Amino acid sequence: MGRPRVGQEIVDLVLQFARENPTWGYNRLQGALANLGHEISDQSVGNILKQHGIEPAPERKRQTTWKTFLKAHWDVLAAIDFTTVEVWTKGGLVTFYLLFVMELKTRRVHFAGCTPSPHESWMKQVARELTNFEDGFLNGKRHLLMDRDSKFCESFRGMLRSEGVEPVRLPPRSPNLNSYLERFHRSIKEESLDRMIFFGENSLRRAVTAYIEHYHSERNHQGLGNRIIEPGDEVGTATGKVECRERLGGLLQYYYREAA
Repeated sequence: MGRPRVGQEIVDLVLQFARENPTWGYNRLQGALANLGHEISDQSVGNILKQHGIEPAPERKRQTTWKTFLKAHWDVLAAIDFTTVEVWTKGGLVTFYLLFVMELKTRRVHFAGCTPSPHESWMKQVARELTNFEDGFLNGKRHLLMDRDSKFCESFRGMLRSEGVEPVRLPPRSPNLNSYLERFHRSIKEESLDRMIFFGENSLRRAVTAYIEHYHSERNHQGLGNRIIEPGDEVGTATGKVECRERLGGLLQYYYREAA
């Protein structure tokens, strides 16, 4: 008796569309459902949202999630952050600061440099290299996520702005807002740096360079559908002898089929 209940598939689609598109009102959601062959009224759309505690578009727009913000700016968004490694030098054990920049959409990583003293002049040189009009890693980017570390000084941020890259300073103690780059730091340490002893800066640089090559062309990434960022022609080949490519003395291994 009475009006039949709205199917679960329709309910799920309404909730998905509303969460992924905070500016869409009831009528816009109704139209999107009609495109998929589901004819329901805008009132039914509103009822579904209310039952699940989702506000109408004006209020929902002011509650944009960080995940939604990131996806909306994928093409022009990058992140930057430091991590540290202990290195044996002639003067004893020294802490080196490693600076990495990530293109969030593709997960490509750029090693911006390492130094035991990331002072202002060093940071300004990094900014020049990152924004170089010929081959700067930040070419085409408009926003750069960074924490409030004092090493990201005002002159560094000013140079970025002058080249059209807006620094986005994250709230204090919020590593989850830069989770993609934080996850890279964890990977490079667990898979290589924490398992090695470095004697001098050159050995550290060689290890980082080798890992980044592995990271881009040999390592599958769950966040990218378990794909390789820059796959070679051999990926997906079903015939040929299985070979193993090793890096860093066997710490990093990549299995592939030899070309016929």
